[in-house]
Amino acid sequence: MTISEISRRGDGIAKVDGFVIFVAGAKQGWQGKIKVTQVANRFATGAVIGGSEGMSMGSESKASTSESEETGM
Repeated sequence: MTISEISRRGDGIAKVDGFVIFVAGAKQGWQGKIKVTQVANRFATGAVIGGSEGMSMGSESKASTSESEETGM
């Protein structure tokens, strides 16, 4: 996952097929794995479980990137 934005509350925002996941403690540009902890109708919350701050698209991040991000959808 890649954190693309920061919410008004300071949480990182990741998106999967347009579905928003708020990730506490993640900063914009962070890439890695998250664990979804709660799902609601319009959004989910998650926690960081691995990755690196500001890491470029390398072998580790490609393995954890969703298929939609790799294809640009």
